[in-house]
Amino acid sequence: QNWTRGMSYCLHSESHLDTGPIYVRENGKLHMVNQGAGGIQNVTPKTRPFRLFSRGFSVELCMNREDDRARRQRTDHFIFTYTKEGNLRYSAKSLFSLVLGYISDNVDHIDSLIGFPEQIAEKLFSAAEARQKFTEPVTGLRALQKFTEAYGNLVLCSLCLRNRYLVISEKLEEIKSFRELTCLDLSCCKLGDEHELLEHLTKEALSSVKRLLLKDNSLSDAGLRRMTAPVRVLKKGLENLLVLDLSCNPKITDVGIGYLLSFKKLNCLDISGTGLKDVSAVIKRIQTQIGLVHSKVPLKEFDHSNCKTEGWAEQTVLQWEQAVMEARKPQDDSRSRTAALHFYGKTHRLEEVVKCKLAEAETKASGNLQFYKEKVQNCHLPLKKEVVGSHELRNSKKRALAEQEKERTSKQKHLCLTVEDWDLLNTY
Repeated sequence: QNWTRGMSYCLHSESHLDTGPIYVRENGKLHMVNQGAGGIQNVTPKTRPFRLFSRGFSVELCMNREDDRARRQRTDHFIFTYTKEGNLRYSAKSLFSLVLGYISDNVDHIDSLIGFPEQIAEKLFSAAEARQKFTEPVTGLRALQKFTEAYGNLVLCSLCLRNRYLVISEKLEEIKSFRELTCLDLSCCKLGDEHELLEHLTKEALSSVKRLLLKDNSLSDAGLRRMTAPVRVLKKGLENLLVLDLSCNPKITDVGIGYLLSFKKLNCLDISGTGLKDVSAVIKRIQTQIGLVHSKVPLKEFDHSNCKTEGWAEQTVLQWEQAVMEARKPQDDSRSRTAALHFYGKTHRLEEVVKCKLAEAETKASGNLQFYKEKVQNCHLPLKKEVVGSHELRNSKKRALAEQEKERTSKQKHLCLTVEDWDLLNTY
């Protein structure tokens, strides 16, 4: 009896919960506890559906509720689809996709990716790119450097920044992190001789550049002297350059062209629209010293169609450009500001594209000064098909050329500086 009173007391203390009928077995008989009277009734149990939870109980499926910002960025761990009948169906994501998402959310904490499989790294880069991790100011640069250190030209092999001076100014460190680029287009960016990106071109990280387009960048002889110094003095830097565009830079004179003669591998050169005084002498000098012939027709290498942004980071560069454009959208009164700048005799940054077009018109009026190498002729004419006996002969020739190239580069590493090189080095 005392036990029954204790049971009824416990039930009274939690009477706010609708737990349903409670049955107690005593002396081989089943009794139902009466919560109202506090006693036990010897009745047979009625068939009543068993309820695990009380009325009003609800379940909410949540992921990472501790941080609202992280919850918005994190994708759901379930894939929701609809059947043909219109019913909602969900399935859990694979473990690989979950792990890939977690690592991409914390990609800036990766120590190194050297030796990591390229196939998985590409998927990891795409996942981080979809989350716009590389657009973040500090963590994005750190994450991008991990990929460029490990995979080089796979991340980006060609970069076109034509008419994108704002992207260069906003993402300069990110652009400098790209390694092993083979094509770089910086046309119509008005960089000048002292820009940090032009100084970066002389580093060994960009020694793989084969096509460099610097059209309409306000360059002068001093800029060419600084850009070609590593090649002329140390035989390093842009030594593998094949195509160079320096058109629409009126401050480049005959003296600056002399610095370009150190690029012995050049196949195509464009110096249209420069401030040359003795054009015939420059044409003869270029032909005798580096073997380039003056072209009578425009070359297709300088129509800016061959240099495009290619690599894993292609969408990343587009995200940078979109972010820059969105930052400029709130300036609705740009017309009034432009008028005020004109009133006070100042120029506006948006006129750079117009200036580039005017420079192209001046180039056409002044004449075409484009050069190509006759032996190669890959600038405007297709190569003649050579008749080769078999594939083995081609492979043997490639191996012989590769061995010669290795011997030449090994000799250049141990090459001593001549007296002329030391005199030139002392002038800097």
